[in-house]
Amino acid sequence: MIRYGFNIRTRHGQRVENILIMAATQGDAERRLRQMYHHCEIVECLEQCVPRRLDTLDVEGVIGLISAGPALAQKAGTQ
Repeated sequence: MIRYGFNIRTRHGQRVENILIMAATQGDAERRLRQMYHHCEIVECLEQCVPRRLDTLDVEGVIGLISAGPALAQKAGTQ
């Protein structure tokens, strides 16, 4: 996924900056942008690659999170 940052001018002339949309292609990002801002003019578009998450949860990790969850919440509430 790529994060696209848009600076636009609305159809009424107001400038809106730093609209961030995550999409696979710039075309998809522009389509989503135009769903929110009809007839807008794109002043600037910047691309930023989003790094993939390398950490994955295995079954043991999930079980550990589930079993440790309520006990941690209780300790936090009593202090």
